[in-house]
Amino acid sequence: MTDRAVAVVRAGALTTVQDLGRTGHAHLGVPRSGALDPAAVRLVNRLVGNAEEAAVLETTVDGCALRPRCAVTVAVGGAPCPVRVDGRPAAWGSAFRVAAGAVVEIGAAVRGLRSYVAFGGGVDVEPVLGSRSTDLLSGLGPEPPVEGTVLPLGADTAVPGWVDAPPWPGPPDELVLRVRLGPRDDWFTARALRAFATRAYRVSPASNRIGLRLDGPALERAVPGELASEGMVLGAVQVPPDGLPVLFLADHPTTGGYPVVGVVREADLGAAAQAVPGTAVRFVPVR
Repeated sequence: MTDRAVAVVRAGALTTVQDLGRTGHAHLGVPRSGALDPAAVRLVNRLVGNAEEAAVLETTVDGCALRPRCAVTVAVGGAPCPVRVDGRPAAWGSAFRVAAGAVVEIGAAVRGLRSYVAFGGGVDVEPVLGSRSTDLLSGLGPEPPVEGTVLPLGADTAVPGWVDAPPWPGPPDELVLRVRLGPRDDWFTARALRAFATRAYRVSPASNRIGLRLDGPALERAVPGELASEGMVLGAVQVPPDGLPVLFLADHPTTGGYPVVGVVREADLGAAAQAVPGTAVRFVPVR
């Protein structure tokens, strides 16, 4: 019987199993989690013939190295990076075939932060609450793989979606985020709201899968004191006491006690996942 699995040779700075997330459990305190760049996950899955919700590997900054134990179709997308199979160059952004025992090396991101590795059949770890995603905040899902971890693969029954030029968006030089103000924009002064809508911020190196931390003009409060904890959603821009906004990403907490000045459109969050430290960020209020 074929050993449908892939062994981790080099885990990289942070590699996790991700799919499109575990929705519908926020009332239980369980975040959505899932891939930070879901459009990239959908595309790499299409390239290898998977359903778009199949689990993939999300790498961070410096990639990883993997040894499939069976012949398998692979696609690497998201942040552009060098890809090699047994030392020979392979295509980034399209599907290629890998023989059993060959080493697939996903190199450091050339632009952006997070690359995605799809295998025909998907990464077939045990689902938790309907998702195979690793949630770094709650601890649900599989542990981040380390050297020697063996990840099972599902049955590779689909036909890869061969295309000549898949439409990969490039990581942003400047991040422009559409934001709907509220629900707590009235907790900030008019001057603070003008700064939020007109001044540039920068992505902080302290950012992670929980949130994109920003450096720039602090937002002055009009209302002192603290809020009772209330529900938080994906894309919420929370403002802690230092006045510097934090954009909540996939592993965000489901409740919080700092005011939310606005909520970024979900369609813009994939670009936020690829924004390296120092990237300029501008918020554009929309209705």
